[in-house]
Amino acid sequence: MSFYKFKESDLLINNIKAYPQNSFFIYDSKVYYDNKPEISGAFANNITCVPSGYIELYEQNIDRNSGSTGFIYPYITKNGTLDSFRTVTTSDFDSEFDYGDIITGSYVLSSSLYREYFQIGQARSHVSALRNTLNYYSVNSSHYVYSSSLGNKDTQEMCLISVPSIFYGSQIKKRSVKLDFYITGTLIGRLEDKNANGELIQTLPYGSTGSGSVAGVVLYTEGFIVLTGSWALETGVARNYINDVGNLLTSSWIYFGNGINGNIETPSGGLSDVAYKVYFEGTTTTPVITMFTHAPRGELNHSNNPTYLSYTTSSSYSSGSSTYIENNILEVKNTVYSNYADPTGSFQKQTFISKVGIYDENKNLIAIAKLAKPVKKTEERDLTFKLKLDL
Repeated sequence: MSFYKFKESDLLINNIKAYPQNSFFIYDSKVYYDNKPEISGAFANNITCVPSGYIELYEQNIDRNSGSTGFIYPYITKNGTLDSFRTVTTSDFDSEFDYGDIITGSYVLSSSLYREYFQIGQARSHVSALRNTLNYYSVNSSHYVYSSSLGNKDTQEMCLISVPSIFYGSQIKKRSVKLDFYITGTLIGRLEDKNANGELIQTLPYGSTGSGSVAGVVLYTEGFIVLTGSWALETGVARNYINDVGNLLTSSWIYFGNGINGNIETPSGGLSDVAYKVYFEGTTTTPVITMFTHAPRGELNHSNNPTYLSYTTSSSYSSGSSTYIENNILEVKNTVYSNYADPTGSFQKQTFISKVGIYDENKNLIAIAKLAKPVKKTEERDLTFKLKLDL
């Protein structure tokens, strides 16, 4: 075994920025994430054990239920180490658990889009909490202003769509948001941030009512979509968008996403001809270290593997009066390729590198890189292996 120390030029640390795509399709009060269907299992209607349109954080409980099979869960026994979960307060830890008690957690943690619809004058604490944030982005567009001639977000009819950060990472990529509104499979409206300033502008269908108008704004870092466009996207048809058969309404952007988890539930079969699509790209930054490991020419051409020696070589020992000396004439097996079984090719020392080990400063093995196919190393070859590791 040979050890080689990394030189400064052999280590590169950088960040890889990626833009993962996310697509949500909403139809008949069901949400489908990235067009993934529900897969039924033996014990659960959906093998991920979360509703359609949700993403499960740990994915530890696959095709399980809370009954016969039981969910996998984390647990800690209260003892002298005083270890506990972050969700357990110090007072609860002291008063509600005795030494020897088992404190349990849950692995079934999921998330999805969340939608809130607000009628005129209706209380809206979540919108009010965004007042300063919306005003902060008013330098990008006047449509961010919380209260102006364009509308008062404290009282106007609107809807708020919340996007959990697990879907987009550090922020939603600018100019990537698209909202599609379908009636009986026909696209009647599309919103896009074509100016990359957070304004959601109706771009399709061309020349239709509201085309070119701003129907809402996006908070890219915070993960919120605010829709305030109230113009009609079709004529002559009214639907039960707010679960009130006595108040049927014409399709509009403020009713977009009806059926997403939230405070308005679509009546069964009430909007079977309406569908929506939400598309955006996230932004993730991953630190990566790139390591260059070298197999120098004239080195690493001997192996300590017993099979490296010819089986015909005797391994007997000669002894003197007080010493034992191993036979120093050990024949190395000739592994040089030849088209013929006999004679073999001209002998050359060669090995086959299949693994590269990474060690710390104390020579403790901390990582192993395995090659898909062993690489032949001859005395004349100078090899470099490129290893990449996400930090």
